[in-house]
Amino acid sequence: MELAVVWSVLVAQTMLALAMAFALYRMARGPRAQDRILGLDTLYINAMLMLITFGIRTANTVYFETALIIAVIGFASSIALAKFLMRGEVIE
Repeated sequence: MELAVVWSVLVAQTMLALAMAFALYRMARGPRAQDRILGLDTLYINAMLMLITFGIRTANTVYFETALIIAVIGFASSIALAKFLMRGEVIE
């Protein structure tokens, strides 16, 4: 892999790690439940992107498949948590 690609992936991983730290902070210190859910959404998106950058760096397709699974589970959990906040129940 070219040196520019290696460095850009490394910088992207560093920025994603920093974004994950900020999302964890928002989850821990969020004054409302909506802030905590937003932090969780940001955290799973950043984790998915981190796995994609690992896949680019190592040229391994397992990371891409894992990122897809995290995206589907994260989307479903976001919908369930939003429904719980609106109505107080998930299953009607």
